[in-house]
Amino acid sequence: MPEDDFIDIKFRLYDGSDIGPFRYSSASTIDVLKQRIVSDWPKGKTIIPKAASEVKLISSGKILENNKTVGQCKLPFGESTGGVTIMHVVVQPSLAKAKTEITWQCLRS
Repeated sequence: MPEDDFIDIKFRLYDGSDIGPFRYSSASTIDVLKQRIVSDWPKGKTIIPKAASEVKLISSGKILENNKTVGQCKLPFGESTGGVTIMHVVVQPSLAKAKTEITWQCLRS
């Protein structure tokens, strides 16, 4: 693949720390990025995603859809040659799990 078909991406976590940068093909899906985030999540964080479905990626103020490719989400301007794209990571546990934890905390009170 030509060099232009690869994008360097760094993932910014809730506490300001980063995962990466990693180099991805522009044909990689957002779901692939989310799986990488879950597998490379730093130890010792208070919030830990259990699955890729709990991770939301935000770039340029937009939540990225799982079926989109990195190339489709790349910014058309503002990137310098050899620059790294930063995507923000939000961890949102599944609604069923959150309800279970809230119920359990209410029962313990």
